[in-house]
Amino acid sequence: MTGTTAPRKGGRWIERWDPEDETFWKETGERTARRNLVYSVLSEHIGFSIWSLWSVMVLFMGPQYGIDPAGKFSLIATATLVGSVVRVPYTFAVARFGGRNWTVVSALLLLAPTVAALVVMEPGTSYGTFLAVAALTGVGGGNFASSMTNINAFFPLRKKGWALGLNAGGGNIGVPVVQLAALLVIGTAGAGHPRLLLAAYIPLIVVAAALAALRMDNLAPVRNDTGAVREAVREPHTWIMAFLYIGTFGSFIGYSFAFGLVLQTQFGRTPLQAASLTFIGPLLGSLIRPLGGGLADRFGGARITLATFVAMAAATGVVVFASVRESLPVFLVGFVSLFVLSGLGNGSTYKMIPGIFQAKALARGMSGEGAAAYGRRLSGAAMGLIGAVGALGGLGINLVFREAFLSSGSGTSAFVTFLGFYAVACGVTWAVYLRRPATVIVPEPGAAAKPQLTSV
Repeated sequence: MTGTTAPRKGGRWIERWDPEDETFWKETGERTARRNLVYSVLSEHIGFSIWSLWSVMVLFMGPQYGIDPAGKFSLIATATLVGSVVRVPYTFAVARFGGRNWTVVSALLLLAPTVAALVVMEPGTSYGTFLAVAALTGVGGGNFASSMTNINAFFPLRKKGWALGLNAGGGNIGVPVVQLAALLVIGTAGAGHPRLLLAAYIPLIVVAAALAALRMDNLAPVRNDTGAVREAVREPHTWIMAFLYIGTFGSFIGYSFAFGLVLQTQFGRTPLQAASLTFIGPLLGSLIRPLGGGLADRFGGARITLATFVAMAAATGVVVFASVRESLPVFLVGFVSLFVLSGLGNGSTYKMIPGIFQAKALARGMSGEGAAAYGRRLSGAAMGLIGAVGALGGLGINLVFREAFLSSGSGTSAFVTFLGFYAVACGVTWAVYLRRPATVIVPEPGAAAKPQLTSV
């Protein structure tokens, strides 16, 4: 993925990229990588807002729309499903078209679901039409995969935890931002004016695409490597990390989409009351994600991930207690804690991915830039698969909520299910990445020169 390549014509292409070379990094690499990171965050941020659009559109859908809570959960689940699936092709689009070029295209694609929702968002529209428009918002979920793959190639291993955490955290903030914007609309114009929110995003999408075109770069050394994809698919660690990412990011996006609807359905909150609370958890979870990556850089991703899952299990126990006792204050404390912890875990799990694959290169006898290039190549391919499977966790959360409310009118049984999952995730993290002797040779945090038996 690195080295000197023949020039390409058209667009902004960088022909040589070697971030592990400290001289190159200090002289030109860091400045260029940070610039691309800024505009990647902007585009991904708006993508998350559009992907999570139906988590707030359902707050505008009063009795006149004729859609029950189960139907609203299905709308949210549809957006989650499509956003998860398109992450796979979005990952490989970076190598095929270039990171800058694909950022421009993927940003402009966000106009389709936004304009479509602007047209159909009114009582009397068929439920099938709402489902189709909700499916369109899935393109916003794909932006995350292409953005993370692109930024992964720009930064050296020692900086990936921070860079990927900042990129993803800045994108994740798109969820609470659209929820705050919905609160502003509902609080000022009322729940009957969802088109005001939709109209505000159209110029923002155009601005993000224009800035990406003007300020971002393509990396010519990155190539569409189907061999890397096949190798990532065969690698057990790809699927183990995908399982762990279900627990972290799947929880974050699933709870983000469902929070407002749970407050309305289980605790009888009005749309304005629900909107005034839903943004808090996603905001805190997004802001803390870079910290999770930074802690993983320092202490090892597996240690932070295990601690996160233990704490998530404890927070879920609090939520179950609050759900049974119908205590909204206790419920909010536990639920917001889940957002914060999932944000930490998002950062730590994504830090683990490049470390695992570079460790495999070291175990095979590679060293220096060869090992780093192998790690970037495999981790870039694996990230798309891991991100897609992890996002499907959000679909699972919304489907479990749907069944819980259909059967009992309460989310208690859903939270018990999530508690069991976190317990299993704790066991997997410990058994695979922390148990002695270590099951994978990896570098100590901050060191890439020689392999050592330690945790990820």
